[in-house]
Amino acid sequence: MPGFGQILGIEGTAWNLSAALFDTDLVALASRPYSPVQGGIHPREAAQHHAAEMNELLGSVLKEPEKVRGIAFSQGPGLGPCLRTVATAARSLALALDVPLVGVNHCIAHVEIGCFATGCRDPIVLYASGANTQVIGYLNGRYRIFGETLDVGIGNALDKFARAKDFPHPGGPQIEKLAKSGSYVELPYTVKGMDLAFSGLMSAAKDCKAPLPDVCFSLQETAFAMCVEVTERALSLAGKNEVLLVGGVGANRRLQEMLRTMCEDRGAKFFVPEQKYLGDNGAMIAYTGKLMLESGVSLPIESSQVNPSFRSDEVEVPWRKDTPSPGRAPDPGADRQQQGAEAMVTFRDGIAEKRRASKRYRVPSLDRRLIAERTRAEARLIHTARRAGVPTPVIQDITADTIVMERIIGVPLTLALTEANLREAGRMVGKLHTAGLMHGDLTTSNLIVRASDNRCVLIDFGLAQVSQEIEQRGVDIHVLYQTLESTAPDQSDALKAAFNDGYAEAFEGAAEVTAREHDIVMRGRYH
Repeated sequence: MPGFGQILGIEGTAWNLSAALFDTDLVALASRPYSPVQGGIHPREAAQHHAAEMNELLGSVLKEPEKVRGIAFSQGPGLGPCLRTVATAARSLALALDVPLVGVNHCIAHVEIGCFATGCRDPIVLYASGANTQVIGYLNGRYRIFGETLDVGIGNALDKFARAKDFPHPGGPQIEKLAKSGSYVELPYTVKGMDLAFSGLMSAAKDCKAPLPDVCFSLQETAFAMCVEVTERALSLAGKNEVLLVGGVGANRRLQEMLRTMCEDRGAKFFVPEQKYLGDNGAMIAYTGKLMLESGVSLPIESSQVNPSFRSDEVEVPWRKDTPSPGRAPDPGADRQQQGAEAMVTFRDGIAEKRRASKRYRVPSLDRRLIAERTRAEARLIHTARRAGVPTPVIQDITADTIVMERIIGVPLTLALTEANLREAGRMVGKLHTAGLMHGDLTTSNLIVRASDNRCVLIDFGLAQVSQEIEQRGVDIHVLYQTLESTAPDQSDALKAAFNDGYAEAFEGAAEVTAREHDIVMRGRYH
């Protein structure tokens, strides 16, 4: 890294006020955490804490202000009052020292300090913290969000459960401690394609009458398995071979163990930074600010407003130059095996044999339950969708973990992203929703453009369900939109418009569903 001088970073998006100096390495790091007397974080109380502690904190780090060449601050996402307190201090320092100011995206800072601390280069990132649960990967100049929670962040979910049980804040360490002596009891498992949701799981855990260690064990096992499953799906979709865990919840040893096991089974490398870089910290802001300033990115004082809803995929990333290869289309005529995120598909003699493999990272009883439920449901719903006019493979046989079906010769829609193909896909999904079926994993990898007639064939109904809810239809469309935005950012608007045209042709309620999809985006974790 070229020498730029010391960068001061100030972090204070939520509970932890922290500052650090970064040069070619971490020079100094200090924190002043806010701990609520009871309940969760109170934004105004946290901001008052940050304001009261700011001068002493900065004084403990900033011993030689003349060496500072830039001021970086957490611009968002986060709690508005806290962000504004930090931004005010950063502006004042930048003006007093006459150095550039840079606003850093908090989520991207977690990723960048994780890469710095571990040496990984191009990972799929599981970012698990209080307010955030995202699966992120770099693609074409930005960090793309492959999947995320649709309701509450995993850390907040754990803390809400902990408060219901009168655990001290933060509740994660106490849950992890009790879980070591617990056994598994069944709790809701909610994965929707590349996304996941924790509110149902949290509510069920709070109401569960099993012994507390068993509830803590099962809450961890279920929530973490959901996170690892979505991470594995993104790893498979993006074709990367590194996984990085960041965020405060990343300190949980069981979550680390599950991700490490998944990576071992997929031949990927697993990375997790040391403790001081996992939670919110000033070093991640200083280091990312340094990368940005060295790439010519700075922020005029008059444009330095905070953004509590600042998404990582809004940020251009000029300091990363390596663009992953999009890969090659498979030879449609070759006999082969294809390892997906959930199952191994073997192609031979005109058939496709899909066998769900056991996942070592999941507790065995949960693993058996998911395999059996998804195999039975997939076979039933493939047949139901076909009767509704949706092109699907013809099923020939089924066992407890395997479906033998017609082999579809073609290429994944991921490798054939044209407006014509998306319009055809929209018509097909419209028929599916008219029949009251939700696919649950509507990614471009699960739409095959058939070579014989260029029709889109829908595969992989492992997460499908029967539902008449507008919400579920909106989530289906949301998953597809996210995949398009992640894999074809420059074309995504046109491709989504073409899909919507086809969808409206085949489904009368299309306008209401697309409006609901917009609502789902707007009520994401940052809003």
